[in-house]
Amino acid sequence: MPQIKKILIANRGEIALRIIRACRDMGIRTVAVYSTIDKNSAHVHLADESVCIGPGPAKDSYLNESAILTAALLTNSDAIHPGYGFLSERADFVEKVELHKLVWIGPNSSMIAKMGDKVQAKKTALKCGLPVVPGSDGSVDTLESALQWADKIGYPVMLKASAGGGGKGMRPVLNKEDMAEAFQMTKREAKAGFGDDTLYMEKLLLHPRHIEFQVLADQHGGVVIFGERDCSLQRKNQKVMEECPAASLTQKQRDDMIEVCRAAVKKMKYTNAGTLEFMFEDGKFYFLEMNTRLQVEHPVTEMVYGVDLVSEQIRVAQGEKLGYNQGNLVPSGHAIEFRINAEDPETFIPNPGTITQYNPPGGLGIRVDSAMYTGYTIPPTYDSLIAKLTVYAPNRTACIMRAQRALDEFIIEGVKTTIPLQQKLLKNKDVKTLNIDNHWLENFLAGDKK
Repeated sequence: MPQIKKILIANRGEIALRIIRACRDMGIRTVAVYSTIDKNSAHVHLADESVCIGPGPAKDSYLNESAILTAALLTNSDAIHPGYGFLSERADFVEKVELHKLVWIGPNSSMIAKMGDKVQAKKTALKCGLPVVPGSDGSVDTLESALQWADKIGYPVMLKASAGGGGKGMRPVLNKEDMAEAFQMTKREAKAGFGDDTLYMEKLLLHPRHIEFQVLADQHGGVVIFGERDCSLQRKNQKVMEECPAASLTQKQRDDMIEVCRAAVKKMKYTNAGTLEFMFEDGKFYFLEMNTRLQVEHPVTEMVYGVDLVSEQIRVAQGEKLGYNQGNLVPSGHAIEFRINAEDPETFIPNPGTITQYNPPGGLGIRVDSAMYTGYTIPPTYDSLIAKLTVYAPNRTACIMRAQRALDEFIIEGVKTTIPLQQKLLKNKDVKTLNIDNHWLENFLAGDKK
């Protein structure tokens, strides 16, 4: 496969900047795409070329498949990098990219389709030897079948949309009496949100941690697992903080799961970057889903392993071998990522507007991924994530201390942000001692408001 010389980045904001920087390090030219309201965005000015692909709403721009493909062809791009979100896991779009003889920097369309459907993904996980949460062996199409499966699995259970994702399209059912209403509501939400009302059912874990394993595989059978991230601090199934490694695991649990994940990825013949996500409770792992793309929280893995995952994605996409094996991957230190959103830190209502002062923290072990600058106007149209602060130190205790300093230094004025929440979390005893699970933050916030 010929070397990639120009990449169109089908995304915006901090992840577009992140990809531009990796490309520059590799001597690869970049093409930015942007909506009309993003014309002053940093990624537009830092790319080698830029193309306007439509008006503000994402459906008319960043989700406009024909506009993005046309931009790639008109600029003679060799490849498309999707970042995360938007079109990154749209198998039908990837098929079109492949038909136009462009390189897709990610897994192929058939793999995205297989792992994007939650029912099919669970079946694939079982075939590949991954532990799964007890649940239905396929879709649950009627209330009668839902009641039968719940009796078989045992309450509490979770109803989930097969086409769902991002914490949406799911509802807990604590007992038989709640099933009828929950089933109908979840079905309606799935149809409205994803265009597909297919549901499946899983056992509801009461105190799980969210642990995920970073995957990278080349086109020649080489597979490595970069260890794990703990993403248990979540609000409404949206991650707030992520760290690497997961300090709650024993070394044996870590080593065993790395081998299980490696074997599974090899068996499914996966290529490029991805993430296997698990629920972890009482010493056991249960497969949740596979994200067939780069994760928002990839910087913590990069800092602990000293590897540029975006550059690795590009190398794999152009047919190169990894050049290292599992034994070469030696983690060092600890990293925590803090998602900074333009939101009220108490109500979490988005707070778009003009940034009147922007002064990110610095110093040893500090990384800020952001497209913000003084005078930039955050539009109300897109996700409220405006910055990712990632902090590295030799151990978790030192990392928390350094993170407190970095958050204190981080100045963003003109809009409200979630920095005060992050500062409050780092001072909490449960967070410091890892006495947390997936529900901890919701409970903390509920108690904090009383």
